[in-house]
Amino acid sequence: MKRTLLGFVLFLPLLLITTACDTSLSVGRKTIGIRSWEFIYTDGYLRTTYPFPLEKVWSACIKTLIDLNPVDGEQDRKIATGKLTAFIQDEKVQILVDYVEKQITSVSIMVGPSGSALGSRFIHDRIAAVLKNP
Repeated sequence: MKRTLLGFVLFLPLLLITTACDTSLSVGRKTIGIRSWEFIYTDGYLRTTYPFPLEKVWSACIKTLIDLNPVDGEQDRKIATGKLTAFIQDEKVQILVDYVEKQITSVSIMVGPSGSALGSRFIHDRIAAVLKNP
């Protein structure tokens, strides 16, 4: 048992290194993917971190959603987290914003019922553009 576990622990980093930029791993119903070491895709959410404080990222997420003309939307903001939910072109969009450190904020996005990596990446690109040009 220990030998099998040790083999798996040693094999996993080797697998991640040899598969270059795009990799995914499925265990049961959970799926984890890494793209270019910037985005992590897990259970339908595409997650990345931004080197900006929580307030600035939260404002950028709201501005991005407004620019996409949502039909309906909700905000739920706590001290170190926030959740935005909206319907854009008949797709449910969920954005989760989490405080990581003083100048680092994590943003997870799910588009649709099971997650669209392309739609989530599009929204991440829009957030990054807003953060660069406020």
